[in-house]
Amino acid sequence: MSRAILPGSMVNGQPATLGVMGGGQLGRMFVHAAQAMGYFTAVLDPDAASPAGRVSHHHIQTDYLDEQGLAQLMQRCAAITTEFENVPAPALMTLGAHRPVAPASESVAIAQDRAAEKAHFVRCGVPVAPHAVIETAEQLGAVGDDLLPGILKTSRMGYDGKGQIRVKTREALAAAWGQLKNVPCVLEKMLPLQAECSVIVARGADGQMVNFPVQLNLHRDGILAVTSVYEGAVPADQAAQAVAATRAIAEGLNYVGVLCVEFFILEGGQLVVNEMAPRPHNSGHYTMNACDQSQFELQVRTLAGLPLTQPRQHSPAIMLNLLGDLWPEDTPVMSISKGPTSPAWSQVLALPGTHLHLYGKLSARPGRKMGHLNITGATPEAVRATALQAAALLGIEAF
Repeated sequence: MSRAILPGSMVNGQPATLGVMGGGQLGRMFVHAAQAMGYFTAVLDPDAASPAGRVSHHHIQTDYLDEQGLAQLMQRCAAITTEFENVPAPALMTLGAHRPVAPASESVAIAQDRAAEKAHFVRCGVPVAPHAVIETAEQLGAVGDDLLPGILKTSRMGYDGKGQIRVKTREALAAAWGQLKNVPCVLEKMLPLQAECSVIVARGADGQMVNFPVQLNLHRDGILAVTSVYEGAVPADQAAQAVAATRAIAEGLNYVGVLCVEFFILEGGQLVVNEMAPRPHNSGHYTMNACDQSQFELQVRTLAGLPLTQPRQHSPAIMLNLLGDLWPEDTPVMSISKGPTSPAWSQVLALPGTHLHLYGKLSARPGRKMGHLNITGATPEAVRATALQAAALLGIEAF
């Protein structure tokens, strides 16, 4: 990118417009951040009711590989990003031939394939769990016994615990691979976990890079449930290792954009990398209320070529994920506009330091991410006490 795309400027005779591939909640929050800074926005997503499309200046309702849709996005936009890693990399490559695209298709392609992702981590000198790539029956037979028990994960299209099966024996491994339709997989050795954490960095086209504090994460059923971010949430030495590893991974990709890397903290304190997401991340939503810049503002800055300044966390924070399970269990798909059946928002918002973010999704179902609740306060103890009160009011399991 040779020149910055300035907020409120004109580009090719039209207001400076930033585009996003994907219309989910991450796209919606990117759109809000871009609009707050003075940009017009365009979203390409096939869903007429997509959360991002409904709040954007332009919604291009086509498939991600539709040539006319991509051409229209390029015509409207000065630069383009993505809100989830499963946008087809060829579409980003097509866009990147004509417009600045961040992150680049090459980085997204690596994040879409667990085997390629693991290989990149190894090249960067970042510790990974012992693993084996399984693409053929021969590779399945060659798996060492030392990798069992393990977790078999599809190489592609897995997220929030999907496409993963735990296996204890070679027989279970073979059966699991068959259950996953014999698609390319990665078998990872199960390790004794103490905790999980993540780091979010933002890197510009000029190589400038900044990061948020290390985030302590709690997952339930493969889905992020709670993120806690305050001094001491993750021991200082482990936090420093995680930040250094994340920066090395971004540098190794020559990455431009916002990148999240997730880690396992093993019993004994060793850190191993789990996976990366080439976009803002669920665990970074606390930045919207606890920091002087959010992860979405940094996504805008990296895309538009604006200066990056090190973000500052001004308040301890806890983020609670709000899943569709919080709505009535007897209605698997329901309108969230029924009022009396909604969660106890009035009571929750009466608690000090609570910040509610709902994503505008028109129906709720178990496991679907409907929103998040950020809790900020003067001390970690006060934030935790309030977060536990909010969780009890919402029917979220204590942590």
